[in-house]
Amino acid sequence: MPAASTRLMPVMTAPTFSVLDLVPVRSGQTSAQAMTASMALAQRADELGLRRYWFAEHHNMPSVASTSPPVLIAAAAARTKRIRVGSGGVMLPNHAPLIVAEQFAALEALAPGRIDLGLGRAPGSDPVITQLLRSSGAAGDVERFPSHVQDIALMLQPGGATLQFTSGSEYQVVSTPAASASPEIWLLGSSDYSAQLAATQGLPYVFANHFAGAGLERALELYRTTFQPSEHLAAPRTFVTANVIAAPTADEAEARALPQLRMMARLRRNKPMTATETVEQAQQGLRDAADAEEQRIIDAMRSRWFVGEGAQVASDLTAFAERHGVDEVMLALAAGSYDAEPLDATPGRIQTLELLA
Repeated sequence: MPAASTRLMPVMTAPTFSVLDLVPVRSGQTSAQAMTASMALAQRADELGLRRYWFAEHHNMPSVASTSPPVLIAAAAARTKRIRVGSGGVMLPNHAPLIVAEQFAALEALAPGRIDLGLGRAPGSDPVITQLLRSSGAAGDVERFPSHVQDIALMLQPGGATLQFTSGSEYQVVSTPAASASPEIWLLGSSDYSAQLAATQGLPYVFANHFAGAGLERALELYRTTFQPSEHLAAPRTFVTANVIAAPTADEAEARALPQLRMMARLRRNKPMTATETVEQAQQGLRDAADAEEQRIIDAMRSRWFVGEGAQVASDLTAFAERHGVDEVMLALAAGSYDAEPLDATPGRIQTLELLA
C-alpha cells in the first residue's frame, strides 16, 4: 500500500474533491483533441458535484497543453453550470499584474461567483522559455511577487486601486469598469516561502503535493501557525493536491499510472520530453530498455500516489485529508490511455472521477 495512504486515526468524514488539469497530450493526439477531452472532463466533474476545476500553466511541453489558463477557464465556464473554475495557477512572474487582474475580472463577469485565481511563483517552463515569456519587460521579476499579489488583489476590488506618484498626484486603476464581485485569490506553492507569504497576506493556500511531495506537513503547519487575518480571510484555509488513478481493478489502475510515472521520471532526469505514452507504449518501453535509475524514481513517486481500485483509493484519500486537517483534496488525474481509446477523450480520467464521486 502506498506510504501516503497509511491511516493514523479513524476516518470521520469524506473530503470534497476538486480537479487540477494540465490538459495532457498523449502520443498521436492533437492539441485540439486534448482540449476537447479536458472540456468533457470538466463537464463531467460539474455533473458529479465536484467543488472546483483548475487549469495549470505550463509552457513548451509536448505532453501538456495548458499554456493559457484564462482561455481554458473561459471555455470550461461556458460548458459548466455550478462548479468553480480557475487557475492552478497563473505563474505571476510571466505576466503583468494588470493583465492578470483584467483577465480574471472579465472571467468573474462571465461566470459570477465561480472564478478562482490561483497564483504561483514558478516559471512553469525551462529557462529559455522563461526568458521569452519575460522578453517584453512587462512582467515583473520573482522578487516582486509579494507586491504583485497585493496589486492584483487591489485592482480586482470593485473600487480598484489608487496609484500614488512621487509628485503627490493620484491615478485610479480598475480591472473592469463596474465590477460587482471579485474572484477568489489563492496562493500556490511547494515551499516554506509560499506558505509564509499566504499567511502574511491572509490568503488561502494550496501546497503542490502532487508535484513536490516533500515538505507538506511543515508548509501547512507554518501557514496555520503564522496566519494573519485579512479582509480576504478571517482564518487559515487550505487544501492539498494529490496524484490519483482509480479503476475497477488495481491492475488496471497500475497500468494507467505507468505513462505519467515514466514521463515524470524523464522530467526528473532532464531527458528529452515527448507526448505522454499510451499504456501499451509505456509497458513496451520498460521491457525494451530496463533502467534501474528510472525504476527507482518511478517507485519513489508511486509511493506517494493514490492508485488502485475505486473504493480503496477513496478510503485512502479520506485518511490523507484527515491526517492533514483539510476538507478538500484536489485530484491531479494521472490516468493514461490505451491505444484503442478515442483521441478526443480520456476515459481513464473520467473513470477515476466516477469511481470517487
